[in-house]
Amino acid sequence: MTDDMMNLRMLLEKSADADFLREMIGFAAQRLMELDVESLTGAAHGARDPDRVNQRNGYRDRPWETRAGAVELRIPKLRKGSYFPAFLEPRRMAEKALAAVVQEAYIHGVSTRSVDDLVQAMGMSGISKSQVSRLCEEIDAKVKAFLTRPLEGDWPYLWLDATYVKARENGRIVSVAVIVQGIARPFGAVAVNSDGRREVLGMDIGPSEAETFWTEFLRKLARRGLRGVKLVISDAHEGLKAAVAKVLHAAWQRCRVHFMRNVLAHAGRHGRRVVAAFIGTAFVQDDAETARTQWRQVADQLRPKVPKLATVMDDAEADVLAFMSFPKDHRPKIHSTNPLERLNGEIKRRTDVVGIFPNEAAVTRLVGAILLEQNDEWQLQHRYLTLETITGLADDAGVALPNALTKAA
Repeated sequence: MTDDMMNLRMLLEKSADADFLREMIGFAAQRLMELDVESLTGAAHGARDPDRVNQRNGYRDRPWETRAGAVELRIPKLRKGSYFPAFLEPRRMAEKALAAVVQEAYIHGVSTRSVDDLVQAMGMSGISKSQVSRLCEEIDAKVKAFLTRPLEGDWPYLWLDATYVKARENGRIVSVAVIVQGIARPFGAVAVNSDGRREVLGMDIGPSEAETFWTEFLRKLARRGLRGVKLVISDAHEGLKAAVAKVLHAAWQRCRVHFMRNVLAHAGRHGRRVVAAFIGTAFVQDDAETARTQWRQVADQLRPKVPKLATVMDDAEADVLAFMSFPKDHRPKIHSTNPLERLNGEIKRRTDVVGIFPNEAAVTRLVGAILLEQNDEWQLQHRYLTLETITGLADDAGVALPNALTKAA
């Protein structure tokens, strides 16, 4: 307590009048977090206590936007579990970005009736173009810094996906693709780093999912430092697959969930459950070789009655079973794009409110803010993959290319 009083006294003596309130807010917030973490760990910082139940693991810097200005916080991290202070609003930036996009659409006269109603409900009918411009500039700077940050270390697993939104372009309403490296039409990407944690790597916007678009998108990531990719997981798309081979030279995993939906369409309504169970036996094998053997046996058993289904299995074998060449502990999380579904759902929920975006910059603003906040939340959660298994993957050069891909090469 004596140290806290000394720190407070120094703060009172050094702070200029204009900064006093902001400094006081930061001091109080930091003390609140320290008290929170002491209760979670069962001991004071640095103290040896037999009742301690957890250990600290450094700090994570995060700016906190307050009415007094931006306050730089150092949020404590824990070795077990995660900590996030209750007084912060993890979704605040996305809500601000949504308000900015809604306002911009309203001002430019391209909003839908639902947006007009929302503007009135939020009391924003008196907004001016200059007000919206200032708000957009503030958000755009943060989103740009996030989406263009350098990528450090190895990223063994990369998820790619895209979703479509409507935006106005030269007076016309068009559908554009957002890609997130992990998502996008907007296009985007999500990856697991060498520390076992998920991060959103970036996003982009394009007119379609053509190979040229994906190639340029991946090259941008590579220029920012993306390396060490061993497996890319996505839906079936020949342009994306070709771009992955050209730029990353990595193995490709076709989303198993989407493949099953496609292949079961050939099984007939009454045979789908049985066929799904047959195919599923290949996924529970111990290694890639036995999985491929089982896959071919299932295809041969089904061939007499459903030849089209068996042919689909023949063609998809290498792509659907690519994940089997990787560590067993990782397989449940790398065989499909399901890890992106929740993030996709959140993007869809927010963009549906807008309906038609006034321009592509507005798409980047809102989707980018959502991705930034999701990325922050992931850093506070448990590792997506354990440190021990992800370290072993980095040391094992044998998993860089599955057997099927090596043969093809």
